[in-house]
Amino acid sequence: MDDKARIRPSMTKIPFLKTSLIEAREKLAKLSPEKKLEWAFEKFNQNFAITTSFGIQSSVLLNMVQQLNHKNQIKVIWVDTGYLPPETYQYAETLSEKLNLKVTVIQSSISPARMEALYGKLWQNNSLKDMETYHQIRKVKPLEEAFKKYEIHCWASGVRSNQTDNRSSMNRLDLIRERFSLRPILEWSQKDIFYYMQKHDLPQHPLFHKGYSTIGDWHSSAPDSNGELGRKTRFGGLKEECGIHIEEQSTKDNASD
Repeated sequence: MDDKARIRPSMTKIPFLKTSLIEAREKLAKLSPEKKLEWAFEKFNQNFAITTSFGIQSSVLLNMVQQLNHKNQIKVIWVDTGYLPPETYQYAETLSEKLNLKVTVIQSSISPARMEALYGKLWQNNSLKDMETYHQIRKVKPLEEAFKKYEIHCWASGVRSNQTDNRSSMNRLDLIRERFSLRPILEWSQKDIFYYMQKHDLPQHPLFHKGYSTIGDWHSSAPDSNGELGRKTRFGGLKEECGIHIEEQSTKDNASD
């Protein structure tokens, strides 16, 4: 693909935005995280949603949404893999009650028991391919199916640029798998997260107090150590992304058939 073809999607005016992707990014650069969320709802209305993992920093974006006038019209989607730590399920209940959240919980069409019977415990094999298959079955495919079901054209998440190499190259607004991905707190630091949570009296995830700076499934998360910090503690060191926030998809598309 030549350079001209590569930049065309960013330069072309997009019907939903009525502007180009580059112009939308320039607009978003001037807005606070809360205003970014308002902008997305104004542009996409019922076709806008946010995703949450109920992880270490999830309370920040969830609290921001609850401050909006249209909070009850913005769908909150949680991908429950069936392998989350007990503390995450407890934290989800705590936050949902505190923030009065109405959460749409989605899961894979294949149960954990069935997946293990057919494919084994994919996370135990120290195989990048198997881990990617696992993420396709339990996270990426269920989320994509939910997006299609609810006709979501833009979704916001709490990713930050200092979390992974992949995220350091992200923009405030990108096209991911033919949908817009909005990152309202992309530029925030860990200190920004901490002070926001303190200011708004938001509870910490229980595992934060046990040394975790990031948390996903119980079998693929670990507390920070001298050698590994942040998302380098995830997925046995094989990768840093679960696949939701990247364009590429596994070639094993039939894994959950």
